[in-house]
Amino acid sequence: LSYFAVMMKARQYDRRFFTRKVQPHVYAIEESNGITSAPMHDMGLNLSQEEYGLAVKQAMRLVEEMHDAKEYGSIIRVTPCDWDLLRRFAVPREEEGQLHLDVHGEIETSARLQVLINIGETLAQRYHAVVTNPPYMGANGMFTTLNSYIKKNYPDSKNDLSTVFMEQTMFLCAKNGYVAMINIPVWMFLTSYEKLRGKLLRKSTITSMVHPGRGIFGSDFGTTTFILLNTTIPGYRGNYRRLFDAQVEVKSSEQREIQFLQGKGSCVARQDNYFNIPGNPIAYWVSNAVYSAFSTSPNLYSSAPTKMGLTTGDNNLFLKLWYEVPNWKIGSKFQFYNKGGEFRRWYGNISYVINWENNGYAVRNFKGSTIRNDEYYFKKCISWGLITSSISSFRSTGEYSCVFGDAGPGCFPTPEEFYYTLAFLNSKPTDLFLSIMNPTINLSSGVTALLPYRVDRTHLAEISSLSKENEQLSHDDWDSFETSWGFSRHPLCRHMNSIEKAFEAWSEECQERFNRIRSNEESLNQLFINIYGLQEELSPRVEEKDVSVRLADLQRDIRSFISYAVGCIFGRYSIDVDGIVFAGGEWNDQNYRSFVPDKDNIIPICDDEYFEDDIVGRFVRFVEVVFGKETLEENLRFIAEALGGNGPSRDVIRSYFINDFYSDHCAVYSVTSSGKRPIYWLFDSGKKNGFKCLIYMHRYQPDTIARIRTDYVHEQQSRYRTAIADLEQRMGDASTSERVKLSKQLAKLQAQAEEIRVYEEKIHHLADQMIKIDLDDGVKHNYEIFKDVLAKIK
Repeated sequence: LSYFAVMMKARQYDRRFFTRKVQPHVYAIEESNGITSAPMHDMGLNLSQEEYGLAVKQAMRLVEEMHDAKEYGSIIRVTPCDWDLLRRFAVPREEEGQLHLDVHGEIETSARLQVLINIGETLAQRYHAVVTNPPYMGANGMFTTLNSYIKKNYPDSKNDLSTVFMEQTMFLCAKNGYVAMINIPVWMFLTSYEKLRGKLLRKSTITSMVHPGRGIFGSDFGTTTFILLNTTIPGYRGNYRRLFDAQVEVKSSEQREIQFLQGKGSCVARQDNYFNIPGNPIAYWVSNAVYSAFSTSPNLYSSAPTKMGLTTGDNNLFLKLWYEVPNWKIGSKFQFYNKGGEFRRWYGNISYVINWENNGYAVRNFKGSTIRNDEYYFKKCISWGLITSSISSFRSTGEYSCVFGDAGPGCFPTPEEFYYTLAFLNSKPTDLFLSIMNPTINLSSGVTALLPYRVDRTHLAEISSLSKENEQLSHDDWDSFETSWGFSRHPLCRHMNSIEKAFEAWSEECQERFNRIRSNEESLNQLFINIYGLQEELSPRVEEKDVSVRLADLQRDIRSFISYAVGCIFGRYSIDVDGIVFAGGEWNDQNYRSFVPDKDNIIPICDDEYFEDDIVGRFVRFVEVVFGKETLEENLRFIAEALGGNGPSRDVIRSYFINDFYSDHCAVYSVTSSGKRPIYWLFDSGKKNGFKCLIYMHRYQPDTIARIRTDYVHEQQSRYRTAIADLEQRMGDASTSERVKLSKQLAKLQAQAEEIRVYEEKIHHLADQMIKIDLDDGVKHNYEIFKDVLAKIK
């Protein structure tokens, strides 16, 4: 097809072209098997002995370079040869028309060698212009032979075929010639292409570029089209067009075309400036002030070393969420572990613990683990997540002494500059610098270390004060929710007789905290914008979505209040004592004076108040104790309305416990990377709601399931039998319309009775085993033991 296209193009300009006996140099790739030896034979064709020897040597090299050529295609590197000499050498001999080149036991014919010579000369030629839209294929998609070839011949661009072709097109381009290409822009920014960028910037000149961003020409990775001059021109200022506002923004092709035609996004950039930024990203759109920030500022590492932490080799084995294990073992066998986490600034995200018994003996001796920078463990630091969102977030570890992992790197400023550094890292200038240095979701300690870091001594105290206040405000917010180790009591449990008024006070507190952090962040942004001279580039304004403390949310906060109440019912919490009261260890009745927890650690959830310790009855009692008997009904109505139900408040609350409580609990007690880790376990017979009850994992005993079976399942079965018999008797005397209604009730009860019968057999099997559990093993391991009788979680 290529041959035909070239011929037709020539015919367009010259009607007699076909008669001129001109053939285009268009070839399909051929390959050889590679030469092992080339014994001398009759020199022939008037070649001197020296010429014959040189021809044999070059022929062997050419055929070897063309080995597996069909697999490598246009990226084959062919060494220039004396092509005329090779053609004379390749003329067929009279006897058998063979060259007698021994190719792994095969004979390479003259005709075949002539084809290889033509292809080789084409591949070795240098061109004034090289134009291509290269294939895109990451290293993971390459077959072994191609991958090995590329690693050997293109070490600086090996991660993708598209970047390999960048190197090859420059190889094919003559000095002072031009390369024009459409490509994905990974080579412009990613650290894995730093050597390739350096090579291109030192040996060539970017004369122009149109950078449409994502979604153009069918590429989800973004697109850029550019022209390179194959020589360097010191001080050259290239022309660029940036047709998007952010790396992740997607616009239609029509919008980009309009922008292009209107001349928007035009930039002129001096190529020499790229060397001022670590990693040499092609940051053509940034100002001289940004280049100056990098070229005149020391890097962050010089004042605050950044370090990557350990790799456990098996997170499921060594890491647990802190609320899974007995709390009295945290600080001894288990130590807090910094694992990154979601977007959150200033403070928070300490959710994990690591088995660090005997100074981490088990982790240190695990085959797949890697211990890094352990001399920095348990030091106060600034941390962040290796995986980031659109903007980064840095936070203090506060009072926590942590081991830190590879997904939660650490930065270690001096005590004097700790809060100044924290403020700098959470500022708009840092967001800008990182977007230039590292426009990906992975933020390594190595990238952070290279941030341009200026300490303005005149504003050190002011900046540190605002930063420290933000840390404390974020600390207060984090500790307001029960998944924090520092959680004291639920924020709606105030000295008020109305939960509605308590929520209003909580809402005002959240809003005030939110506004204060936002105001402080804007003040800090302005200070750092001035320090770096970026007034023309940046605004200090902080969007609401980028403030990482929480505002009040009626439904979420009422549901969390219910969760806290369940914790008090089980004895995990007490309204008389702050913080966690029991999570393994020794039980102390003296901690529960105002509200006594459930005695047997089994709370039934039924569609009616069948049991004395029914969960709705216990919850109503909790609300009465916290807010008073006089306002009980008012408070229950407020709770029911917040849950979004209709009907009597107790019915709405019961419906929530039956249908939604456990899914909410699993969602709260979960982390994206670890899945759901509920500490309250729901024993559930199935979709008919034949039987449900909750237990608290930390109060589990080997006889717990036996007590569930005998004291609750059997009791519920008895109630079903009585209710079914009563309905059957009533149906005999009922009217037709009443009989229809009773029939539906009977069908439901019969289905529940059958479901609980099957469930009783399952639970009987486990009850007889008197299974012990080790809380150190965490939720995932222990939940699996009882999965046949527990609600399914993922």
